[in-house]
Amino acid sequence: MPSAKATRPPRTSYRCTECGWTSPKWLGQCRECRAWGTLEEQRPGAAPGGVGAPALARATTPTTPALPIGQVSAEEARARPTGVGELDRVLGGGIVPGAIVLLAGEPGVGKSTLLLDVAAKAAAVSRSRGDGPVLYVTGEESASQVRLRAERIDALDPALLLASETTLEALLGHVEAASPSLVVVDSVQTIASTQVEGSAGGVTQVRAVAGALIAVAKERGIPVLLVGHVTKDGGIAGPRVLEHLVDVVTQFEGDRHARLRLLRAVKNRYGPTDEVGCFDLGERGIVGLADPSGLFLSAARSEVPGTCATVTLEGRRPMPVEVQALVAGTNAGSPRRTTSGVDHSRVAMALAVLAARLRVDTSSTDVYVSTVGGARAVEPATDLAVAVAVVSAARDLPTPAGLVAVGEVGLTGEVRATVGVQRRLAEAARLGFDRAIVPLAGSQELRAVPGMQVLPVAHVGEAVGAALPQG
Repeated sequence: MPSAKATRPPRTSYRCTECGWTSPKWLGQCRECRAWGTLEEQRPGAAPGGVGAPALARATTPTTPALPIGQVSAEEARARPTGVGELDRVLGGGIVPGAIVLLAGEPGVGKSTLLLDVAAKAAAVSRSRGDGPVLYVTGEESASQVRLRAERIDALDPALLLASETTLEALLGHVEAASPSLVVVDSVQTIASTQVEGSAGGVTQVRAVAGALIAVAKERGIPVLLVGHVTKDGGIAGPRVLEHLVDVVTQFEGDRHARLRLLRAVKNRYGPTDEVGCFDLGERGIVGLADPSGLFLSAARSEVPGTCATVTLEGRRPMPVEVQALVAGTNAGSPRRTTSGVDHSRVAMALAVLAARLRVDTSSTDVYVSTVGGARAVEPATDLAVAVAVVSAARDLPTPAGLVAVGEVGLTGEVRATVGVQRRLAEAARLGFDRAIVPLAGSQELRAVPGMQVLPVAHVGEAVGAALPQG
């Protein structure tokens, strides 16, 4: 007689669509990845790919035969310029036909402005080549609102088609009718399908909308640019599977109180992920900055106490940054340590090193350290510039014009080697700097830079002495 355990029917389980964690009962939040509303029912005998899916798939006739890799045409994957140089730099030369690009960023950072400018320039390029128009679908604003923004940033082009839709079926209808060469969707969280349960922006809806757009893009060879919202912690909103489905994931970031905007690739199937695009967001729109040095350096390079220039690396791109420091007396019992654009903890460490190794005591003074133009200099290679700027401000000694400092400062005061020194020196020389303080370690491998005097140092005391010989 069979036992009760053998005759017991298999139990239903619930699987997280984000990380694959399973639970014997439904929960509102996944215990593994902490995502909400991602547990779906897995019926007995179902495959992990979906609810009620067959455990075994049947073989079918392939639509296209497999070819030797040498016979596969690569022309369909050639990147085409969009007309926006900084975007093409990040994408690896342009946008590939059939590619899905996800652009994420905080509210108000300028995502819609950037993509509207990209759409207008891409429409002009497509019109000159005789290709189809560019379709811009907005789900967050009305067509009239987008038109007003287009007038303000001079993004009007006869080949740019504008539609305001919030349903997936209507969006696909526009694609069918217009046969565009590029589709921009702003944003993927505002589009919903009438055939899928749930509200727009939900896990199920975002997955369905993205899947339909990807299918159309791959079938017709139409590149699609998707705008994505971000969560409070800066992550892309919606299911994580969205980032796996798309071909390129980019982050558009910047301080809303500053003009500088940075576009960086987090994932790119067609190019590098260490390129950064720079944009200047102003009243007249957004402009790519092939040379953004003017935003990060003071207009007048006079000898002023408390300043020191450095060169950071944003991906593979060297970025000049000016660090400014102010040391002021205070009567408060707890002196202030205020930073902007630099890593607060690394500034605190630099102050401690200066006090212990160089006897530069700032324990009874307020210390302010900032960068020029809203730039971010958070990598360890900026430690040396921060230390020189603080000592210059504390001793009221100006740093010489044309000086740049690059290097990481350790707790013992040693100056550690950093990456990309050759590229940093070349960029500094191009901008007119003629003296550079660099780490001694690795300096033997540096090639000579015309017009640049390189000063290798092994200790922060040597760096301060080279930068402030009069002190």
